[in-house]
Amino acid sequence: MSTDADLVIVGTGMAGIGLARALRRAGDTRSITLISSDSGDDYSKPLLSTGFAKSLPPARLAQRNAEALAEELNARVLATTQVTAIDPEAHQLTIQPGHDTTSGQPAPRSYTYRTLVLATGAAPRVPFQLPDACASRCFTINDLDDYRRFHAALGDAPARVAIIGAGLVGCEFANDLYAGGHQVTLIAPERAPLPRLLPERLGDALAEAFSTAGISLALEHTLRDITCRDAGTLHLTLAPATSSSNNDNTHVETDIVLMATGLAPRSALAEAAGLDVSARGITVDRTLQTSHPDIYALGDVACIDGVNAMYVQPLQASAQALATTLGGTPTPVHFGAWPVLVKTPLLPVVAYPPQTTPVHWKIDADGHNMTALAEDNSGNLVGFALTGHCVRQKVALSRAAPALLG
Repeated sequence: MSTDADLVIVGTGMAGIGLARALRRAGDTRSITLISSDSGDDYSKPLLSTGFAKSLPPARLAQRNAEALAEELNARVLATTQVTAIDPEAHQLTIQPGHDTTSGQPAPRSYTYRTLVLATGAAPRVPFQLPDACASRCFTINDLDDYRRFHAALGDAPARVAIIGAGLVGCEFANDLYAGGHQVTLIAPERAPLPRLLPERLGDALAEAFSTAGISLALEHTLRDITCRDAGTLHLTLAPATSSSNNDNTHVETDIVLMATGLAPRSALAEAAGLDVSARGITVDRTLQTSHPDIYALGDVACIDGVNAMYVQPLQASAQALATTLGGTPTPVHFGAWPVLVKTPLLPVVAYPPQTTPVHWKIDADGHNMTALAEDNSGNLVGFALTGHCVRQKVALSRAAPALLG
């Protein structure tokens, strides 16, 4: 088969597949190849952090496999295939062959494109070195293949799970695993959960809801040491997060560790090719074009005018705008005031964090039902956070808040 395509999309997450679908819906007939470093199955990533409460095995999360995806999109899908280099001037990719789901043969070692889209997403940050003896019991979950491995390791019986990190991913998995019948310990250096989304008082409310339900909290602690004991038990030694803390070292016995310590855009491939990148991802303009005119980026890896929004709505808007641009009508992407809906049923949370530090948060509370408004020097609304029944205010407040990328 030919080893070239009019359009090559690197990445088969929601961004890459969403772009291909948008093009086909618009009647675009160009040849498309999608290259996936994983199995290439089509699934909804937000469902990864709701599967355990619903007792969903990995097979139930996959909407279609790579072969069915290729047929649906009239596209070529290269699964378990790594792109190792980009030559922007030659319009060529060097790849480590995986599986061509269309031909059933190994993927080629190089690929030529007319237009390239990088939708490589973001990779979990693991800020500490894991001992080899413990690595098989320590996991990150960022795609369906990760979910498969973690699900298999948990098995059918309730397990003890220690989650390191109390951000969005850590809190959602803590709630989900608890609802799935597992014993959960949430570990984080901050004083309250969701520190990037919530003012501390609202984070305290979420912590209290977790604790009341039976989730153990080890906040204001960092992982100092991890050892593997007999029968697969992991022994965690936690240290106080700050020297001013009055907490002593704490010990946690667990069966499995889930690391939810943040995500970093996968921009190394673009940087090695000479494209402009920053700590926030691949630098693109409002049409999602990189510093090379025939290469675009979207999704978690793209930094648009300084904004990297790793959420579903910005991703979907980017895919639709880029499809229109590639169809011949340059279309700048716009993001509205789209709040983040955190999947923590123990205490519903909605947050639209301000882009800059507010002068103050104005908080109104009735128990765990809280409204927090972030205001600037002039008293203008620049963000908000809601918990409990107050999440119903999200639509009205979104209309009043400034757009994420106007």
